[in-house]
Amino acid sequence: MVLPLALGVQSFDSSQVHAMLLAVADRIIAAEAELSEADRRLGDGDHGLGMQRGMQAAKTKLAELDNSATVGELFGAMGMAMISSMGGASGVVFGSMFRVGTKTLKDSPEAFTSLGLSALLRSASETIMKRGGAKPGDKTMLDALVPAADKASDCAQLPLSKALEQVATAAENGRDASSALIATKGRAKTLGQDSIGHPDAGACSVAIILRTMADCAAKS
Repeated sequence: MVLPLALGVQSFDSSQVHAMLLAVADRIIAAEAELSEADRRLGDGDHGLGMQRGMQAAKTKLAELDNSATVGELFGAMGMAMISSMGGASGVVFGSMFRVGTKTLKDSPEAFTSLGLSALLRSASETIMKRGGAKPGDKTMLDALVPAADKASDCAQLPLSKALEQVATAAENGRDASSALIATKGRAKTLGQDSIGHPDAGACSVAIILRTMADCAAKS
């Protein structure tokens, strides 16, 4: 007898999104040393500490929200907490990655779906490119985020767990591919050819965020 393939988790409700975002925050906080070391090879080494600070603030903000918070409000609150606590360019771009959910997810307040994931990552990519002036190939977080957004578009009709698995893998591949790029933005651009051989720290953070989301869906 041929058994049917598991369909996977179709979507997350707001309580599951809340738990997922807390898991993302915990994973980034735990990766502080890893992210700081990645940044130290290309910049001033403070990326991990900044992300840790932003995620600690996000956890505090998420804890303040009651059960009536919508999916979009949860993402938006996390993003605003990061922007206000991190400061600088990293705070704006990483905070925006979550904050865009306030608008992009408003039409599905009670469910986070693969379609919502696609809209979120596409809006985040476009917003960050507009605000930061970077593009894929510049050795920034976009080298993980844009491939993830492209894959999310391809997977918009899949169950959320299956879409997130493919999206996380695309982000990880983008992170790894950033090692071969020459940095053209931020402090790393002063290294020129010497920036080759190391992945961008921001791309590392994006990969961790999306892998944690995928792990949460896989375990549900």
